[in-house]
Amino acid sequence: MTEPKTTEPPITEPPITEPQTTEPQTPYEILGDQGIKDLASAFYDAMDELPIAADIRAMHSENLDHIKRMMSAYLTGWMGGPPVYQAIKGTVCLTDPHEPFRIGPKERDQWLACMDEALNRVGASDGLKQMLKGPMYHVADTVRNCEDSTPRNSGPNIIAVS
Repeated sequence: MTEPKTTEPPITEPPITEPQTTEPQTPYEILGDQGIKDLASAFYDAMDELPIAADIRAMHSENLDHIKRMMSAYLTGWMGGPPVYQAIKGTVCLTDPHEPFRIGPKERDQWLACMDEALNRVGASDGLKQMLKGPMYHVADTVRNCEDSTPRNSGPNIIAVS
C-alpha cells in the first residue's frame, strides 16, 4: 500500500502593500529644522519692522542674531523636535530670561502679532497656524509677568525704588 502523497502548499509571494505614508504630526515634522530657523528669523524680522511691536523690540539688543538662534533652539524642542534649547540652557523655562522685563497683555499681544506675521512670511499652512494658535497664546501668556504694561518705576521724581 502506498502512502498518500502530501503536497506542500505552493510558495506564494507576500502580499504587496502600499508604502506607509504618514502625514506629519508635529509642527517640527511639518516645518523641519530649516523651517523653524526661518520662522525664528521671520519673527524677529517682523518685530524689527512692525510699528505695533515697538515695545517688545525695545527689550532686545540691537543685534538680534543670538536671540534668533535661541528662539530657533527653543521652538525646535517645543514643536516636537530634539531638545536643543534644553541642551544649551539646561532648562526650558522661559520665565527666568523674561523676568527683568515688564511683560503685560500688550507685550504678549505684540509678541503674538509678530508670530502671526512670521508664520505668514514662512508660508505656514492654515492647518499649521490653527494647530499653533492656542499653544502659542499659552506660551506668550506664561511669560507675562504683570497685569498691565505700566513701568514699575516711572516719572521724573523717582528717588527710591519701592
